[in-house]
Amino acid sequence: MKRNPYFDPTKPHHRPGGFQNNYLEFREKRWHELLRWRWGAWRKGEPKPPKDSIPVVEPDLAFIHANAKAGMAMAPAITWVGHITVLAQIGGLNFLTDPVFSERCFPVQWAGPRRHTPPGLRLAQLPHIDVVLLSHNHYDHMDEGSLLALAKQAGGPPMFITPLGHKAWFERHGIHGVIELDWWDRHMIHATEQNARIPIVLTPAQHWSARTATDALRSLWGGFAVLSPDCHLFFAGDTAYSKDFADIRQHFAIDHAPGLGGGFDIALLPIGAYEPRWFMRDQHCNPAESVQIFKDLGAKQALGVHWGTFQLTDEALDEPPRALKKALAAARVGEQRFFVLPVGGTRRLTPRL
Repeated sequence: MKRNPYFDPTKPHHRPGGFQNNYLEFREKRWHELLRWRWGAWRKGEPKPPKDSIPVVEPDLAFIHANAKAGMAMAPAITWVGHITVLAQIGGLNFLTDPVFSERCFPVQWAGPRRHTPPGLRLAQLPHIDVVLLSHNHYDHMDEGSLLALAKQAGGPPMFITPLGHKAWFERHGIHGVIELDWWDRHMIHATEQNARIPIVLTPAQHWSARTATDALRSLWGGFAVLSPDCHLFFAGDTAYSKDFADIRQHFAIDHAPGLGGGFDIALLPIGAYEPRWFMRDQHCNPAESVQIFKDLGAKQALGVHWGTFQLTDEALDEPPRALKKALAAARVGEQRFFVLPVGGTRRLTPRL
């Protein structure tokens, strides 16, 4: 087994050959489990076709681009580009989560899952992106074409912040200066005015990584906390439900004291790609578990992402919002607190304090 160059024996999630989860040891599914999944889906005729079209709106480009140039007068806002990709405008900076603009999420663009909805903003419509937050290396999150295009954007490349083990991939593609973080590492970035410093923290998630057939668990995965003065944002990346989210709330308890503005102002939480549960529950949460993550975090609001774009699993493409609505009612959480947006839709957020 190839040795993990980042291995630290004092850290429980480190292994000599890679990384692991905190609360559940991930193992790759065996061939007979994959066969059972695909056979079961075929017998039941799944995934079912969508009952409704995925909602899409024209992006508010006038607001997005004016806001992008507003510096510290920027209004905190999020725009759902589609799937896991969100443009977050906070702290005078433009952040992009797991940018996926390609037609397919696969090693090649002539095969694999195809987009059912176009990106809410095309690459050419984006404002200048300051920071890209990359959660892990699966193809529906780490999209080569999108990352290379962003590295060539007018005005210079964004800062790419990733979990451990991704820098070599970027350097092979001519992208340098990538920031790698371990779980709980805190990297400080500077906003454009008043020398404001914004901490970005890599947080644990229960998931896994693989880019090829031979590199499973060699790179780390995770979510991000962005502690901007005007908005504390949490991005979960891909994850199953675990005790990690109660740990995250505890970790940021001092930052989120009531006198400092309370908990995360917005959490970007996955609500799709969860069926069948026997196969997916150790790597993807369903909407009910997403609601529990929301409660564990103590966040003020959440946006449901990771749905409506690629048919990755057995639930219908439009099912996650319906399941989310039921889960919110069962948990007595208002739909105004945990919401979905149309592709291309923007939600302006109340500034912190």
